[in-house]
Amino acid sequence: MLLDMLKGKIHCARITECELYYEGSLGIDLDILDQANILPYEKILVVNATNGERLETYTIPAKRGSKTFCLNGAAARLGAVGDMLTIMAFARVPQEDAVGIKPRVVVLDKDNEIVSVKN
Repeated sequence: MLLDMLKGKIHCARITECELYYEGSLGIDLDILDQANILPYEKILVVNATNGERLETYTIPAKRGSKTFCLNGAAARLGAVGDMLTIMAFARVPQEDAVGIKPRVVVLDKDNEIVSVKN
C-alpha cells in the first residue's frame, strides 16, 4: 500500500502578486522552495487562510530572494495580494516507510522572511 505523506510545507506565505492573464500555477521564490524541500513544477495543494479557498496546482520558480508568491491564471481569482497561504507538497511512499517521514516546514513572517525551518 502507498500513502500520500506531507514532505514539504510553507506556512503563512503572503501573496505578493496576482496575474490573471498567465498560463497558471503559483510562482514562489526559489530560496523558499529550496528550504521547504519543494521542487519547481512540483504539484502542490494551496490553502488560502484569508478566504478559505483551496486549489491544486504546481510551482513555478520565481527569482531567488524576491519573496514572491504570485497566483497565476485562473488561480488569481482565488486570492488577493496580502492573503495568507499554506502550501503543501506530498510524496507517495510505501506504508512501511511512511512512519519515518518528517516534513520540512518553513514558517514565514508578514514580509515572507523565513522565521523558522523545522526538520
